[in-house]
Amino acid sequence: MERTIDCMGMACPLPVINAKKAIEAFTEDGTLYIKVDNETAVQNLTRLGEHNGFVVSSTRDGEKAFTVTMAVVAGVAKAAAVPAGALSCQTPAGGKVVVLSADTMGTGDEKLGKKLMKAFIFALTSQDEIPAKVICYNTGARLTTVDADTVRDLKILEAAGTTVMTCGTCLDFYGLKEQLQVGIISNMYDIVEAQMTAALVIRP
Repeated sequence: MERTIDCMGMACPLPVINAKKAIEAFTEDGTLYIKVDNETAVQNLTRLGEHNGFVVSSTRDGEKAFTVTMAVVAGVAKAAAVPAGALSCQTPAGGKVVVLSADTMGTGDEKLGKKLMKAFIFALTSQDEIPAKVICYNTGARLTTVDADTVRDLKILEAAGTTVMTCGTCLDFYGLKEQLQVGIISNMYDIVEAQMTAALVIRP
C-alpha cells in the first residue's frame, strides 16, 4: 500500500496533522510520502514517524521542496501517537494569548454562542501563527473538560506548542476538576501574568 499527500504551502501544524490522518487510514503495511516545502515540517514529520517506530527518510526535491517517506506499520497506524515535539511551531516570547471566559461566543442565543465558540477554537488550529497560550476561566472551563469538539481542537493546539490553562478555582466551582481533558490547572497569578506579558490578548 502506498499513498502520497501534498502538504506544500501548509502552515504548521497542518502537515503533521494531515500525516497522522493518512497514517491512521493504512489498513496494511505500506509507504507514506509527504510533500512539504520547509525543513521544520521535515523535522516534525520525522519525529512523528520515529515516535511510532516507523523507518523515516527524507529527500530534498528543490529549493523549497522536500519529500518525507515513512514505512508505515498498519498495526501501529490505527492509533498513531503524536509527540509534543512533532508539532512544534515557532511562537514569539510573550506572544498572542487567547482568553476564553465563557463556553459561548458573543451575546444572545446560547445555542448559537456555543456553536460560534466551537468554530472559533477550530479556526485557531488553522492560523499561520498559533497562540502562545489559551486561558479558560469561568464557564470557559467547560471547554477543556466536557465538550468533546473543543477538547479535540485544543489538544491540537497544545500539541503544536500552545499552553492551555484552565482556572483551578473555576474547575472546583463547577465540579469539573476530575474531568480536565487537556492542558494544565492554573491559578489567578499565572492567568494575570500571562495576560500582562502577552504581546496581544484576544478575547472572542
